[in-house]
Amino acid sequence: MERREFLTALAALQVAAKLDAQTSNGMIYRNLGSTGERVSAIGLGGYHMGVPKEESESIRIVRSAVDRGITFLDNSCDYHDGGSEIRMGKALRDGYRKRVFLMTKYNGRTRAMAAQQIDESLRRLQVETIDLIQFHENIRMEDPDRFFAPGGALEAVMAAKQAGKVRYIGFTGHKDPAVHLRMLDMAAQNQFHFDACQMPLNVLDYHFRSFAHQMVPRLVKEGIAVLGMKPIAFGNVLKAKVATPIECLHYAMNLPTSVVINGCDSMERLDQAFEAVRTFKPLSEPQLQAMVAKTKEAAMSGKFEPFKTTTQFDGTAQHPEWMG
Repeated sequence: MERREFLTALAALQVAAKLDAQTSNGMIYRNLGSTGERVSAIGLGGYHMGVPKEESESIRIVRSAVDRGITFLDNSCDYHDGGSEIRMGKALRDGYRKRVFLMTKYNGRTRAMAAQQIDESLRRLQVETIDLIQFHENIRMEDPDRFFAPGGALEAVMAAKQAGKVRYIGFTGHKDPAVHLRMLDMAAQNQFHFDACQMPLNVLDYHFRSFAHQMVPRLVKEGIAVLGMKPIAFGNVLKAKVATPIECLHYAMNLPTSVVINGCDSMERLDQAFEAVRTFKPLSEPQLQAMVAKTKEAAMSGKFEPFKTTTQFDGTAQHPEWMG
């Protein structure tokens, strides 16, 4: 899709997504696809909960985020070998659990491994139910086949849902929109509907292997919640010196995203996220054109989106035991 065509289609997508955004106490809340749930337009990234040296600082960040209006919490069984889930679980004590929409991810490709990882996440997070569970790292063309195969991960997820351990089901991936599109095709063949889908959405992605161009329209059409991640490309947009953090967050929020998941490993980063919400206004076509024009040269090589072009972010590549 050419740039002008995308810009023309974006307004229609935003209407079709039926986000019904509302602002309350300085936070924007949007619909989570067709689930009937409402979540904060900015979510708290789970990986970064394992970054602060002191566990108490991670807990402080989570609770401050929730107190100020963030309701969507991201995590994964493999972040810091489960350490991020442990810290978040401690933060959710004292009544905080009931105030949030909690998401985590599993990597197991077989029913047995997926079931094991889901149960381990429940224990680490100290909860009885995970609101959204996601098949992590849908990054290979064969990953959708493994998900839907007899004895595959979907069987574990459906058993967990029947047992009340999980409520909604999604998938994630950071490599190539073609793999995500294949997962949706496989879902259609199996008469299965995902509730949510997570992918990188940033000012570089606009030009290179673009999830925004190739995936977002399909997700909106099918009523699947669009979860944006890596809005600053794991800090690489700043290294490329083509946009500010606030511009990056505004770009991702301007897409028909239910939530933009942002890594906040310090109170300063958390304040930055809230400033982005406070100052957000839908971008005009000239504003969007100007923003993405600045990023094209840096984007085209893929250098600044290493999660797409290297194995650096591929946890499943480092753990063949998860694959079965």
